[in-house]
Amino acid sequence: MTYSNYPDENSQKAVTTNKNRDNRNLIYGLLAAALLGTWGYFFYDKSKNTELTGALQAQLHVSDSAKNNIQVQYNAALQRLDELTSMNNSLDSLVKMKGNELSKLKSRIQSILNKQNKTAADLKEAKKLIEELNTKISEFVTETEALRNENEQLKTENQQIIVQKQTLQREHDSTKVVKKKAEEKLDVASTLNASNIQIAAIDIRRNGKEVEKEKAKRVDKIRVSFEVFNRVGEQTEKDVYVIITDPSGAVVKNEAMGSGNFATRDEGEKTFTQKSNVQFTAGQSIPVTVEWKPGTRFVEGVYKIAIYNNGYKIGEGNKSLKKGGIFG
Repeated sequence: MTYSNYPDENSQKAVTTNKNRDNRNLIYGLLAAALLGTWGYFFYDKSKNTELTGALQAQLHVSDSAKNNIQVQYNAALQRLDELTSMNNSLDSLVKMKGNELSKLKSRIQSILNKQNKTAADLKEAKKLIEELNTKISEFVTETEALRNENEQLKTENQQIIVQKQTLQREHDSTKVVKKKAEEKLDVASTLNASNIQIAAIDIRRNGKEVEKEKAKRVDKIRVSFEVFNRVGEQTEKDVYVIITDPSGAVVKNEAMGSGNFATRDEGEKTFTQKSNVQFTAGQSIPVTVEWKPGTRFVEGVYKIAIYNNGYKIGEGNKSLKKGGIFG
């Protein structure tokens, strides 16, 4: 048997082979460990991303919820404002005045809510503005209630004034009626009374001397004299009308000599022969003289005389003229 201190070739190859295998195993192990580490990091990173996404989604949900909540609050405020405005259309001035203030707030709130990317600061501002809007609406409610109560009070007072006015009007009308009746009675009572009626047929001589005659052909004029008196009435001028009717029943008249028409209380319109203006004083007898000189001859027969004042006949009389003889 032969021994040698040097390893043989086969042994050396075996050792080398084993060594190479160990190196490969080490490399494989390192690669596997690296791969496992990579996958671990991947799963860890994915977990973190999922967690972050969940957190972002939660924040987004909270943001949307806050936005929705603010929108709900805003819509409620708008509805309240619309109802209040529609209830108070009669309070135009107040609605217009408050409307300008509220419109500015509404515009600002709406501009924030219309933003695509609203920040927490935007939502906070919107919420504050909505609170301010609700405060102003509450003030509006208080003012409108005060004005409504004042308006109702004014309506009540106005109704009372209307009732008082109607009462006063009735009293006034009643007083007017009473006054009118009193005035009418006084007017009637103030009608003059004629007395001492004298009717004379006058012949005017060439020397101007006047002589009463009974024969028609000698008469130049008729003179009617009488007195008027009344204890009632104010001192004033009063018209006294004298109507002379000839024997045929016709009124003797001549407009050029002062004849005309006047109204009576019960007989309608009548024609008068002459009119006299009397300066009346209550309690005094006033003489009145009316003359009619037509410039033509009188005819025989009865001449009737009627005296009127204030639409009433206050006296009457007649005068007969005879037919004249050969020497009359």
